[in-house]
Amino acid sequence: MSLPGPIDPPARLLMGPGPITAHPRVLQAMSAQLVGQYDPFMTHAMGEVQELYRGVFETANAQTLLIDSTARGAIEAALVSLLEPGDRVLVPVMGRFGHLLVEIAGRCGAEVHTVEAPWGEVVPLEAIAAAMETARPKVLAMVHGDTSTTMRQPFDGLRELCDRFDCLLYADVTATLGGNPFPTDAWGVDAATAGLQKCLGGPSGSAPATFSPRAVEVIESRRSIEAGIREAGDPTAAHPIRSNYFDLAMIFDYWSPRRLNHHTEATTMLYGARECARVILEEGLGSYQERHARHGAAMAAGLAGLGLARYGDQEHRMANVVAVEIPEGVDGEAVRRQLLADFGIEIGTSFGPLAGRVWRVGIMGWNARTDAVLATLAALEAVLRRHGVRVPPGGGVDAAYAAYAADGTTA
Repeated sequence: MSLPGPIDPPARLLMGPGPITAHPRVLQAMSAQLVGQYDPFMTHAMGEVQELYRGVFETANAQTLLIDSTARGAIEAALVSLLEPGDRVLVPVMGRFGHLLVEIAGRCGAEVHTVEAPWGEVVPLEAIAAAMETARPKVLAMVHGDTSTTMRQPFDGLRELCDRFDCLLYADVTATLGGNPFPTDAWGVDAATAGLQKCLGGPSGSAPATFSPRAVEVIESRRSIEAGIREAGDPTAAHPIRSNYFDLAMIFDYWSPRRLNHHTEATTMLYGARECARVILEEGLGSYQERHARHGAAMAAGLAGLGLARYGDQEHRMANVVAVEIPEGVDGEAVRRQLLADFGIEIGTSFGPLAGRVWRVGIMGWNARTDAVLATLAALEAVLRRHGVRVPPGGGVDAAYAAYAADGTTA
């Protein structure tokens, strides 16, 4: 057999809902040489990562760390470690990823209750409160920003609600962390998990997470050290956390000064995650979020300038993803294919009831910048014309320029 050549991906501008184009500094960091998992350099770097992500999550939580998985694995780690079979969990559902929380919680053996909003809307606090009254859950599990619809769920009032019902608050912030405000401690969030591949500007495969003392107490109560590394006095449980790999009690030990072996840390991913956080905090978290809001608003204005109708409740749209209706009679997938083939630009469609109905355009991380916004709008205009759509000449770019001017910035 002939061997394939060296990996040589085509040049792409990833302007979909994620993954996005990784920051060059992150890729450079990930090219650094490996060290052993207990090398002093490595354990020091792990400590640096914990402190950096306390800054990104805006938390003082000691248990702030990386879970070696994609964002979905981190969701599973949080839920399987917090929920025992038979525990009640309430999941407000406003899109595909709320349904994912339902799926994972159900596989944990939990008694799952839901309260739903139509896709394109968010779940009102009053509806969540009414469902809490009925369900009396141990955990309220929320998606902060659901990329399937581009909606961002408000968290105002959720901590007070959870306190009323003695409930833990979990948030999936995969799509929002870094690019949208998410002050973990100020909002009273007990557990939050993310991924690198969206606003954080890195590749999928490492999942920053943070856990409050309340959440840690629940997780630690289920601690069971596996045979082979167990020492005298280490606990075992008759009903341990139902995953070994995603057992957060053991992962906490691995990240603690004890460094109790659990798995081999994904060194290269840790380097990348560390640089993602450095890039954000070097710019300043507030400035980083403002940049996402500015370029997201320009993209939204530009898409409207092309005559595309924006989808969903715009008051609750994430800063970093815009969804627009595909014009009637247009083959949305053909447009996406031609945009990729002719311009090297990727945008997304959606799932379920929105499959083939909307395009989703991401503006996040390294790609939340003027040239990426304008290039995407200009290329999309050209492709739409080739597919018979009557588009105002220069309408997208002109509208984006106007949005930049309106907020006092220049292109």
